[in-house]
Amino acid sequence: MTESRLASPDAIRARFSNAMSAMYRREVPAYGSLMELVGEVNGEVLKRDTRLAQDLAETEQLGRIGDERHGAIRLGTARELATIRRLFAVMGMVPVGYYDLSEAGVPVHSTAFRPVGEAALRINPFRVFTSLLRLELIDDEALRAEAEAVLSTREIFTPGCLALIEKAEAEGGLSDEDADRFVAEALETFRWHPEALVSADLYGRLHDAHRLVADVVSFKGPHINHLTPRTLDIDAVQADMPKKGIQPKAVIEGPPTRRCPILLRQTSFKALEEAVTFPGAEAARGSHTARFGEIEARGIALTPKGRALYDSLLTKVRSRITPAADGSNAAEYERVLAEVFEAFPDDWREIRRQGLGYFEWRGSAAGLPSPDLEALLDQGVLRCSPIVYEDFLPVSAAGIFQSNLGDESVQSFVASPNQRRFEADLGAPVLDEFAHYAAIEQASLDACVAGSSHA
Repeated sequence: MTESRLASPDAIRARFSNAMSAMYRREVPAYGSLMELVGEVNGEVLKRDTRLAQDLAETEQLGRIGDERHGAIRLGTARELATIRRLFAVMGMVPVGYYDLSEAGVPVHSTAFRPVGEAALRINPFRVFTSLLRLELIDDEALRAEAEAVLSTREIFTPGCLALIEKAEAEGGLSDEDADRFVAEALETFRWHPEALVSADLYGRLHDAHRLVADVVSFKGPHINHLTPRTLDIDAVQADMPKKGIQPKAVIEGPPTRRCPILLRQTSFKALEEAVTFPGAEAARGSHTARFGEIEARGIALTPKGRALYDSLLTKVRSRITPAADGSNAAEYERVLAEVFEAFPDDWREIRRQGLGYFEWRGSAAGLPSPDLEALLDQGVLRCSPIVYEDFLPVSAAGIFQSNLGDESVQSFVASPNQRRFEADLGAPVLDEFAHYAAIEQASLDACVAGSSHA
């Protein structure tokens, strides 16, 4: 097979993302309503804010907004994690970042599979936040053993999918025909299966330990538990969801509303209660709550200094107030959040001056030994744009999980990061997001100094 006849990983990823979206829209009709709302809000924002529309067009981001989404899955074993890495590699997606969600009371650790090249992101920026269950954090040894026995016998990938992964690895990719087959086969891993693998009794005991444990262990595969479109105005989407018959969670996770958006803001609608059949001599009927809709708004990627400031401010907020699940203190929480985050500069120049965020530069400063970037920016010789944060926030992710899985009293977990173990299970190191964003910024500056414009 000649390389010229192979489908590009970016094209396969775009096909898969579209197929996943269509499947989820059929399985979760409210997701379709959410997509319509996000499209309407984004259109209104671009019509109202012509400067933003121009900036997005100049940085070639405008075309990706409507297709941009991320999904999330939860895996049960190291073998599943290692194989999913190989599956996503066929689509040009690599593991970026390590997240310990045990620090927020969720017994998983995670990474995000996503494209990392500038051109690849512009074609399709699909991401999948992928968590691995940490049964060692469950106190009940007997329950752990039962869960491990169930997980050890399940196969979440079809034989066809595994064969095509091996073919892609052996031949350096897939033909167009094989790529279509791969998308169809891979989609089966993410499909909802209402037939449980475990008895109603075991499901109940897993659920009592933690709802997420029951979600991971009890079913045939890691059903996609949400798909998340990107909005340009998450406050408007939050306010308008009830008009579409969708009830949003009480507060938006992440930083407050700002002129200069930072990192990631997320909200969601409540998880569905779905019918489940449990095996046995007389099949038992029950229900399971796991899948929900989520929306996100993305801002600038922060440097380690910026992230440290962000984390310290969020910790300060949480020491003063914790948002109630029923929304009873939502207004007060948002007031405290906005007040505390006044300490984070809300001006692009000041963010640059303090070294809090990453920027991509365009233009030419060739021939200038030590160019004054801000002066050249004022003169219009150079231009710069915030680099979009493509990754995730563990506290926000856990907040979304908890608001949808319920926050009843269950076993609590202490922070227990173990990146070395996670990477061993993954079979590869995760990419350091800070080094990645810094490299993008530096490459853009080097290009300006060399005289080759990014515009």
